[in-house]
Amino acid sequence: MSTEELEVEALKLAPQERARLAEKLLESLENLSEDENAKLWADEAKRRDQAWDADPGMGRPAVEVFRDARAHLK
Repeated sequence: MSTEELEVEALKLAPQERARLAEKLLESLENLSEDENAKLWADEAKRRDQAWDADPGMGRPAVEVFRDARAHLK
């Protein structure tokens, strides 16, 4: 079964069952070795960099981000 097929089936579960499955999956990520964790973060950084390169206009200026963050903290 592919990851996509698993996802489709998981989304058919009742909310309580999905929550239990999500908890188990998150717990499994907490037990990764330092090397596994570093590889996952490196892969994620690469994915984000490629997404940025594909659409550089998708970001927001830092000034806007900080202004919005400050507004939400007030």
